[in-house]
Amino acid sequence: MKMKKFLFFLFIFFLIFQISFCNNSYAKNEVKNSSNIVKPPIINARHAIVLDRNSEVVLYGKKEKDQCKMASTTKIMTAIVVIENTNLKDIVTVSSKAAHTGGSRLGLISNCKITVEDLLYGLMLKSGNDTAVALAEYVGKNLEGFAELMNKKAKELNLQSTNFVTPHGLDNNNHYTTAYDLAILTNYALKNKTFSKIVKTKSYTIHINNKSKNIQNTNELLGNLEGVYGVKTGFTNGANRCLVTSCKRGNLDIVCVVLGCDTKKNRTKDSMRLINYIFNNFSVINVEEIIDLNFLKWLEDHNKSFYINKGVSNNIKLELNKNEIPFSTLAVNKEDLDNIDISISFDSFHDAPLHSYSKVGSLALNIGDVTYFEIDILNINEIKKKQIYHYFIDLIFNYSYYFDNSYKL
Repeated sequence: MKMKKFLFFLFIFFLIFQISFCNNSYAKNEVKNSSNIVKPPIINARHAIVLDRNSEVVLYGKKEKDQCKMASTTKIMTAIVVIENTNLKDIVTVSSKAAHTGGSRLGLISNCKITVEDLLYGLMLKSGNDTAVALAEYVGKNLEGFAELMNKKAKELNLQSTNFVTPHGLDNNNHYTTAYDLAILTNYALKNKTFSKIVKTKSYTIHINNKSKNIQNTNELLGNLEGVYGVKTGFTNGANRCLVTSCKRGNLDIVCVVLGCDTKKNRTKDSMRLINYIFNNFSVINVEEIIDLNFLKWLEDHNKSFYINKGVSNNIKLELNKNEIPFSTLAVNKEDLDNIDISISFDSFHDAPLHSYSKVGSLALNIGDVTYFEIDILNINEIKKKQIYHYFIDLIFNYSYYFDNSYKL
């Protein structure tokens, strides 16, 4: 009886062990056999984008082309318009209107004097609405005049879904943008050395009426996340929490925009998740190098197959129009590195005349189903069309060749 109980419990133990082992093995195999594709993080932001700065290719998007309010990220445009239209050392006398502007403030008072440069630091670090109005009045004469300058710049940058009414971004139904437009604007602004220097500054001392005041940057990621070097925070009741971030690690440089987050904590987490996702899953490829290698190999395989009909020669020389390459590097998802394809369209048969630097074909960069750009293949040598005397010379040459060979026989 005891032996039967012992065998029964031993059987139960063995059964439990087998079930546990199978479950663990299944779990391990499921992880091992599951796709290596890492999905983008789930975020709280209503609108978001990550843009590759060099190519301006969208690496991640969530309703990135839907119009929405932008809060103080507006000040990116305010800053670049001011920088491009005035002298940083100019002295501004602050108006009563500017001094009494509500919301986030630098703390300006009526008739105080401050340089344009210090106002810009107050604008981008402290997010001062009073500084925004002071700068707008100085550069644009009034808010309406400055809004015209902002919208003119938006048109130059082809920001098709953006309209500016104010220099600070307080809620207005006619004041809107998209995450995409904001990323394009930010990428442009960061190319300006003055703008870039300001937005990456953690703290700065300004002078109002020659009295010094230290201010801190409101960007919570600056100095706290590897590679972050800007750009701007924002908040209004209509726009909710917003954050535009620039980040560079190695040769990958991006702009990340999150708009419409419920809380400051959400915008911080969303930005960090998106930034880390991109840097963990994307690699930068050298576009020109890949194109050159593929084109040279193609030439080696096809160089003797070109024929110019009725041409005085068959001396065709091909070259890529590299001026048409829109970017030197491109950030590519690591899953797509094996899907990079260079397709070449070229007709080996051409009729003379063939002018120098004329288009004779095209080369395209494709990754998966997406064609990123197409450039022309040019013929460098001019090949003229045969005239009557060319045929006469050919006839004599061919006859002489035939006669000489017949005589030898």
